Amino acid sequence: MAHIDVSGIDYFLSDGTQLLNGVTFKVPDGSKTALIGPNGTGKTTLFKIISGDLTPDEGVIGRSGNMGIMRQFVGQVRDESTVRDLLLSAAPPVLAAAARAVDEAELAMMEHDDEPTQMRYAQAIVDWGDAGGYDVETVWDEVCMAALGLPFDRAQHRPASSLSGGEQKRLVLEALFSGPDELLLLDEPDNYLDVPGKRWLEDKLNESKKTVFFISHDRELLNNAAGRIVTLEPGINGAGAWVHGGGFGSYVGARADRNARFEELRKRWDEEHTKLKELVNMYKTKAAFRSDMANKYQAAQTRLARFLEAGPPEALPLEQNVHMRLRGGRTGKRAVVAEKLELTGLMKPFSSEIWFGDRVGVLGSNGSGKSHFLRLLAAGGTDPDREHLPVSDVVIAPVPHEGTVKLGARIRPGFFAQTHSRPDLLGRTLLDILHRGDEHRSGLGREAASGALDSYGLVGQAEQKYESLSGGQQARFQILLLQLSGATLLLLDEPTDNLDLHSGEALERAIEAFEGTVLAVTHDRWFARSFDRFLVFGSDGKVYESEEPVWDEARVERAR
Repeated sequence: MAHIDVSGIDYFLSDGTQLLNGVTFKVPDGSKTALIGPNGTGKTTLFKIISGDLTPDEGVIGRSGNMGIMRQFVGQVRDESTVRDLLLSAAPPVLAAAARAVDEAELAMMEHDDEPTQMRYAQAIVDWGDAGGYDVETVWDEVCMAALGLPFDRAQHRPASSLSGGEQKRLVLEALFSGPDELLLLDEPDNYLDVPGKRWLEDKLNESKKTVFFISHDRELLNNAAGRIVTLEPGINGAGAWVHGGGFGSYVGARADRNARFEELRKRWDEEHTKLKELVNMYKTKAAFRSDMANKYQAAQTRLARFLEAGPPEALPLEQNVHMRLRGGRTGKRAVVAEKLELTGLMKPFSSEIWFGDRVGVLGSNGSGKSHFLRLLAAGGTDPDREHLPVSDVVIAPVPHEGTVKLGARIRPGFFAQTHSRPDLLGRTLLDILHRGDEHRSGLGREAASGALDSYGLVGQAEQKYESLSGGQQARFQILLLQLSGATLLLLDEPTDNLDLHSGEALERAIEAFEGTVLAVTHDRWFARSFDRFLVFGSDGKVYESEEPVWDEARVERAR
């Protein structure tokens, strides 16, 4: 048995703003339940409350079964941690503690090779075995082979940062689905996964007997794997929860019907409220001249008081108002020309031309070099002129390559980073960033800056620092900066990964209206339908063009 019972959860931010308001729902045993909602409504915060990382201000969490957790940071690991550390982050607490004790004992042995230190090390090894460490290493061997194509003994000391975001995700997901925990909490498990990986995840969710509660914005995944959907709906006093007992296929219609009922009930309540007030006023006027009307006046007042005490029907959820406007501008006819371009150690030489106005999807498995290709373009190509320098201060790591790739006349690349890593924005509020501007874009007055933030659904976060935003809010703000920067070539690396459903649709409309050229690395099957053609990074190391999206390319065949 494994279930979650969320009852009356309230949570306030440090500035006193109420984020969650009376959130109540259940995740039944064996169910695959998705949590969706606009960016910033508190989905990750709710996960942290369920996992015990945060304490709610009101309400209780009930659950049964051992719980395995994949937190949001997986896929973005850029520190000194290893593959073994990444696996331990998803391991049961007892196992993780035993591993830390072994590591500490080994470090002590390097400094003091005396008898007490040796005994401490011996005990740590015994405790590791008692906690099931040697058994789990057997599982990890299978996990590493499935996710990385390497056995655990070869992979364990490899830096986690050397893995792509999708490889990090797949590694932890393999470990959780193979592990002993009956209840899994997965924060955006599909982010960074390529399409074969997403299909694998869909199969795992459908086949597994575990109870799984997961956050996702991927419409295909929700349609194929979610049996129940919990929506966090923003309200004036924080977000509440609505539960749809079916899958995503019936979700949109059910939500529209529910909102229509709310609107009708509120209309009837308002009409009744008006009638009761008019009745009270009528009896009040008559009672001033006729004493026999006093009792009726009092009864009407009592009736109105009881009506107001019962309160209006549940309010219609607040809807986000996101309007992305990507302007662009005219450029030379040839936007990008690649000649015998080889991404060293990743892809074999290829040549391609991308023309002004093209919408090109860049597809392929994780680790094939798609993001490297976009970074090379974002830096201005192989020999950039000043006009080809990027329109932001984002740090772009060099990309080893042979051959050439050149940008056309008046091409200004605007780069959307998959990891949202923007050191230049850290410690600054959104309003300050827009107000001050930089060498690529003019500063905005307070009113104009607030208007720009409002069009991206971010005006409520104007005084928040960039790093405090949710992943989806950071994504929307990055796209806003591209709009203001004058980019004529959009280079988007997984732009929809953290966007909620409404924002993803707004981005699709903005790209359609953009006067310029767009290249986007994506594993979003729904999003890819809006592109004209595709560059596919194949499993054989070759890059080829396709008029239709190709989703079945396997991991690139190379020594690992």
